[in-house]
Amino acid sequence: MLGIRTTLALAVLIGIAACGDSNGIADATIPNVVDTFTVASLEGGPLQSPSAYSIAANGLVRTYETTAFDFAYTTDQGKNFFLPLAVLGLSPGAALKPGLLPSDLAFDEITKAAQNGYITEDTVQVDSGDVFMVRSSDICTSLGVPQYAKLEILSIDPAAHTLTFQALANNNCGFRGLNEGIPKD
Repeated sequence: MLGIRTTLALAVLIGIAACGDSNGIADATIPNVVDTFTVASLEGGPLQSPSAYSIAANGLVRTYETTAFDFAYTTDQGKNFFLPLAVLGLSPGAALKPGLLPSDLAFDEITKAAQNGYITEDTVQVDSGDVFMVRSSDICTSLGVPQYAKLEILSIDPAAHTLTFQALANNNCGFRGLNEGIPKD
């Protein structure tokens, strides 16, 4: 009898060690860092300037060079808007669409991204001081999950047709933590 109990206990310990994290993913290795970006409007901004943001690239992209972005910036009649990819008709049939989620929390108070509730198929009017959580499309194909970021609009220059924001992107697949450093969540 002692042999069976010992074998069972050993099997349980091996199972626990093999599983590691309860979420079944490897530890995060990419540090979250806050960066500042200035994006140009699709309407009236300089053609050579990037007008979209990509969580996966953790940076700005030009919409005429790629569709691998999560939202673009535009202006219309003096108002400022973020356009999730689906609004531009660039994510048809995608199971998970990139989106934005307005937040009442201050930028530094957001420590973990929400999983649901993102605006994916409508324009999002924005202004200086606004804070958002951002979700990418299904980017981590091995896990079938998105990546997340948070951003705060720092300033808008109507004459230059630009918007400046700070962002922190979590490029670790399966993690939603939005603090600086290596995420735990």
